[in-house]
Amino acid sequence: MSMSNREQLSSIKGAKVLMVGAGGIGCELLKTLALSGFQDIHIIDMDTIEVSNLNRQFLFRQSHVGLSKAKVARDAVLKFRPDITITSYHANVKDSDFNLDFFKQFTVVLNGLDNLDARRHVNRLCLAADVPLVESGTTGFLGQVTVHLKGKTECYECQPKPAPKTYPVCTITSTPSKFVHCIVWAKDLLFAKLFGDKSQGNDLNVQSSDTSSQSGEGVDVFLRGEDVDIEQYGRRIYDHVFGYNIEMALSNEETWKNRNKPRPIYCRDVLPDKLGQQNGICQAENPSSVSAMTSLGFKNMQDVWSLMENSKVFFEALKLFFVHRKQEIGNLNFDKDDQLAVEFVTAAANIRAASFGIPLHSLFEAKGIAGNIVHAVATTNAIVAGLIVIEAIKVLQKDTKTYRMTYCLEHQTQKMLLMPVEPYEPNPACYVCAETPLTLEINTNRSKFRDFVEKIVKDKLGMNLPIIMRGSSVLYEVGDDLDDAEVANYAANLEKVLSELPAPVSSGTSVTVEDLQQEYTCNINIVHREEFDEEKEPDGMVLSGWTPAPPPVDNEDNKKSNENGSSSTSHSLLVEVGKEANLEISEGTEAGASAKKRKLSEATASNSVSTNDKQSEKFNILDDDDDLVIIEDWESANKKIRL
Repeated sequence: MSMSNREQLSSIKGAKVLMVGAGGIGCELLKTLALSGFQDIHIIDMDTIEVSNLNRQFLFRQSHVGLSKAKVARDAVLKFRPDITITSYHANVKDSDFNLDFFKQFTVVLNGLDNLDARRHVNRLCLAADVPLVESGTTGFLGQVTVHLKGKTECYECQPKPAPKTYPVCTITSTPSKFVHCIVWAKDLLFAKLFGDKSQGNDLNVQSSDTSSQSGEGVDVFLRGEDVDIEQYGRRIYDHVFGYNIEMALSNEETWKNRNKPRPIYCRDVLPDKLGQQNGICQAENPSSVSAMTSLGFKNMQDVWSLMENSKVFFEALKLFFVHRKQEIGNLNFDKDDQLAVEFVTAAANIRAASFGIPLHSLFEAKGIAGNIVHAVATTNAIVAGLIVIEAIKVLQKDTKTYRMTYCLEHQTQKMLLMPVEPYEPNPACYVCAETPLTLEINTNRSKFRDFVEKIVKDKLGMNLPIIMRGSSVLYEVGDDLDDAEVANYAANLEKVLSELPAPVSSGTSVTVEDLQQEYTCNINIVHREEFDEEKEPDGMVLSGWTPAPPPVDNEDNKKSNENGSSSTSHSLLVEVGKEANLEISEGTEAGASAKKRKLSEATASNSVSTNDKQSEKFNILDDDDDLVIIEDWESANKKIRL
């Protein structure tokens, strides 16, 4: 064995590795680490195994459903590598146990996460502990692995992540033009109204045209009396949401001047007066396993049902909920793993789509949209896991010149499916690793401190246990060591507007926000602003401060590439999230508008790969596994790979 090989093996055996995530990538990664000679591996994952995991997370079996992913993965690998040490934690990586001292004990941290919040948290702790981080993500056939070293490469937050797009309520309720609009309507409005928390507000029109009430107001058609037959109730709901509500929408002629008018759909036009007994089998032994498809004898999830078939599924699913899962009604939230819920949402979305002239979709497709799913490919997870281990070994050997960010492509580019790119240097304007101050535009006379804490400090900055200070005055703090008076004082501050706080926050002042758990501090400069665009700036505040690094200068080799008929497109592929998103579609800047960034070392012709325009991949998200934000319009994807 050569000296270099012995050194490599020694560094692998002596490494203490932290894995975060035991899902699609995590299972492959743990297996690959074990088979590559790593002796001391720690793994954190808060999730339990679900049936839907079994088609790609190969360390798990049917008997493991409901058990801890981290613990089962550990046990599975120890069966074929009993001589190594694997420590599992069935916990959230954001728990206080996993603090700075915990992270400092590791040689390298490997991420296989599926949400932005946890990724940011790990990134900040790795920066504070000065521990190298290898990030990763997959979506379908696409994948990426990136290396982050404090002071040497950009951190995970050096580049902004595209903000998920949410649709205006008026589009969802009145003027849908895409199938995703129908899915959002069926899932977040209709399903929630029928089966969810009745006390929650809902933008669905529930008032009928019944003028018999003495108050002169319409009747809530969703209220069902005990003596009302379920089929009669279903027909009432159907006619109201697909018929009457469409008639009401058509009465506003101005809306449809430049749009195709929808057509009202009533039950009598689609189904017979009496539905009758279904031919299929309805399971009643396990209420959670009842299925409208099974009851109706439908077998293929990839079939696109007709309007009549969708209507039958709609009624059957509604009936099964009330007959077999009645005790859950009022507390149900949509779950992509709930077969009956997916069937109901698919049918309702398709009926609405038929009304608005939108192409119908199969249950398989609808489930992917409703559950924010890009279906996972096990091979991509395995490839990415291998790339993570390769970069981890380079990190252990401190071989910075060979570090690469590698992208997995769906189609060949320059005869390559794996595209290696040199890491980029830290962004000097990064508010995390460069601690650049941010600027917040806000109406200090109207906005409550609570909004600042929730929307800015927690949501946008991702802080878990923040301390907020104005000068030397503490305005807000959380923690178990606070006394009752302090807790009451900080709670009272939350209800005050910014300008009325004990230490007033007004234009020109600066607020310091610190998270001791993340070892992260951020300064925010306040700028008072009177008005905000309710549609474009719904939060009533705008946080800014990130600016792209200067673009590199084109060299002669790039010019030659262009002269040969290729475009030297330089762009980045960003890790994005969606597990916790409610069907939000990511959109961003025009592909050519994304800024270039400087490489860690000078770019050379051999490292600069050009691509044909037609072959150029456009994608904006990469995540572990299949729970993520979906790109609806590839042409407006925020970032592309650096080629």
